[in-house]
Amino acid sequence: MKLKYIIYLGAVAFLLTNCGLKDRYEQPKIEEESQKGIVRDNVSRDSVSLADISWKSFFTDPQLQSLIEEGLKNNYNLQNAVLQIAAAEAGYRQSKQAFFPTLNFAPTVTANKTSKNSLNFPSNININLKTTTVSLGFTTNWEIDIWGKLASQKRANFANWLSMQASKNAVQTALIASIANAYYSLLALDRQLQVTEETIRLREAAVVTLKALNISSSTTSADVAQAEANLYAAKVTIPEIKQAIREMENLICTLIASPLKEIPRGALDNQTMNKELKTGVPMLLLSNRPDVFAAEMNFRKEYELVNVAKASFYPSLNINSGSIGISALTTRTLFDINSFFGNLVAGITQPIFNRGTLKANLRQQRVRQDIALNSFKNTLIQAGQEVSNAMYAYQTIEDKKEFREKQVESLMKAVEANRKLLEFSSRTTYTDVLVSEQNLIVAQLSQINDQLLQYKAMIELYRALGGGWKGE
Repeated sequence: MKLKYIIYLGAVAFLLTNCGLKDRYEQPKIEEESQKGIVRDNVSRDSVSLADISWKSFFTDPQLQSLIEEGLKNNYNLQNAVLQIAAAEAGYRQSKQAFFPTLNFAPTVTANKTSKNSLNFPSNININLKTTTVSLGFTTNWEIDIWGKLASQKRANFANWLSMQASKNAVQTALIASIANAYYSLLALDRQLQVTEETIRLREAAVVTLKALNISSSTTSADVAQAEANLYAAKVTIPEIKQAIREMENLICTLIASPLKEIPRGALDNQTMNKELKTGVPMLLLSNRPDVFAAEMNFRKEYELVNVAKASFYPSLNINSGSIGISALTTRTLFDINSFFGNLVAGITQPIFNRGTLKANLRQQRVRQDIALNSFKNTLIQAGQEVSNAMYAYQTIEDKKEFREKQVESLMKAVEANRKLLEFSSRTTYTDVLVSEQNLIVAQLSQINDQLLQYKAMIELYRALGGGWKGE
């Protein structure tokens, strides 16, 4: 008869568990018009996004690849993100165990000595006042998940685990982009140093030429002095560029968690990068971003915690204590069949006087859910802005590229022509040469900066699309 009631109680608990109060999670819906406005640029939207390219295929420079590998291995922020994943995984595994009863092995030895004066027996009767009880048994506690509270908590912890994984991927994409940006900035500084050194050599030659012309009275002493001043002006920038190079090398060393050292590197003019702008469908491309996925999983966690708060209003069915084992007064009879014992205490707990606290907790959790939803939507908007800005920045540099090349080419011709006129004709002064040289070096440095900005735009687009965490 008792077994019948236990089976009946278990069946009722099972039905209640499957008819819980939890709401089924659905991905937040973004209005169609909002989806269209996430990315505004008219570029190729192939089903294969730029973000699906592994970072080793995107960045082809072997030295840069080595630096990125070192950074992924050593960077402390990335290591902390991995540790946070481990902590979240432990929380998820713990919530899975909540569905099962606890089981503890509880051996006990109890010794009692009863006061003779406390017993109502004749004084002539000999009574054993000392007893020793030996027990070997197991104890258990179990909360049956009637309303889905434990299931919702498990899903919340699972969403938190996924969010931590996505956050780690976001740290990785940002780290790769930071290393690449610093590397290309270093190459640009090398190129600036090279252009400045070439300018110094040309200005040294100009000083020699002007001094020779001054002897023949073809130029004035003022022209010679001005040429020397221009030479020193170029030389004074060399230490500044070298300082910037050292600082950029130190930044890279910090990113890869390496002792400060000289960074092995290639040349800016020899760099190649995947420049085919395939971004994918707007919502799809942004869902590839780890920070977007992390924001969604954070919303899902808060959503499930609302279900936990709802379930807290309803009765909980608990096996408060249960034990089974063997007990005897002597070890000789401990394993006798008559030494077996067992007990089970089950009950239902219904909150009464703390409903105000439960209501406040539910309101707070719903607010946290709304905040998480707004954060998710805001992350989407920011992601779309970053993609759009990166694509437009790249296209802007691409539009300037042809004109910049023609500008540098024309200025080089102008400098050469003015130098020849200065040397062989009186129709040109050193001022004309100086102006053309200044214009040339400004254009050359601008061209280097354009190259750097184009690489940075590509890196930013790759990061903004969520590239860098898939594959190797």
